[in-house]
Amino acid sequence: MNIQQLEYLIAVNKYKHFGKAAQACFITQPTLSAMIQKFEDELDVKIFDRTTHPIRTTDIGVQIIEEAKTVIDAVNELKNKASLLNNVLAGKLNLGIIPTVSSFILPSEIFDFLKENPKIELNVKEMTTDNIIKSLKSGELDAGIISTPYDAASEFYQDFLFNEELMIYSSDIDSKKDSFVIPEEIDTNKVWLLEEGNCLKTQFENICNLKENSLKPKNLEFLASNINTLIQMVDKVGGITILPELAIPQLSEIQKNKISRFRKPFPFREISLIYYKPTYKQKILSEMATSIKNSLKEKLNYNKLPEDFESIKPQ
Repeated sequence: MNIQQLEYLIAVNKYKHFGKAAQACFITQPTLSAMIQKFEDELDVKIFDRTTHPIRTTDIGVQIIEEAKTVIDAVNELKNKASLLNNVLAGKLNLGIIPTVSSFILPSEIFDFLKENPKIELNVKEMTTDNIIKSLKSGELDAGIISTPYDAASEFYQDFLFNEELMIYSSDIDSKKDSFVIPEEIDTNKVWLLEEGNCLKTQFENICNLKENSLKPKNLEFLASNINTLIQMVDKVGGITILPELAIPQLSEIQKNKISRFRKPFPFREISLIYYKPTYKQKILSEMATSIKNSLKEKLNYNKLPEDFESIKPQ
């Protein structure tokens, strides 16, 4: 019996498929199957019922796999303690990030953090807030980066990362960088929003009491899943949308001229790192949070007066 076999058991239990589990473990299916069969023979138990599709974990197998997870956690904690004693930041981390944040901090802040800490193995997934919370509870994720405060996330530990202003992106040729908009001035028939379940969509609706716009053809059902799509719709079709502050540097100079700010108090969203409970990965989480915060102090306007802003809850 070895640690790899335990990891293979957990993978098959997760995917309910030997081929997918082997792919996730970066080995061939015959090798994975042989290792699990050897484990079952050694303990004289049947972990998986291979006659069903998808594969079913037996009652005994469920208990064995729970013990396997405990062992894996203990081994990882031992490795982490050894790294800390050697003053080395190392370990594996599964992180979920909402799409309206990931494209702005993944290729910059998070990549920089990994370059500085090459012994950290980071697995990042773009996910909705609700799916991040579900995956945290199931143990598939170690942490998530979401917009807070969020009622469903109240049971988690939260490390504040940054605040960013929410701004208007408009096809109106009279729009100027230094112009201001009040919510009542917005034509609700010309607004492009993200798909249902996206917290940025909900925040925009909370600011302006908005609904989907009438610019799209009546025979078109359109649900944008990312901010870049909304930008393209405004550029090509017209109308307006909302952009978070971190999206502005990625715009062309022509596009930056389409940005307007809301009138005071400026709406903003809060972004935080959430995790289910302190773990042996706490040091990695804390260092990553500090790294992101320090980097974004240079990018976001932290010199604005707090009374000039109004936080917009994502739900």
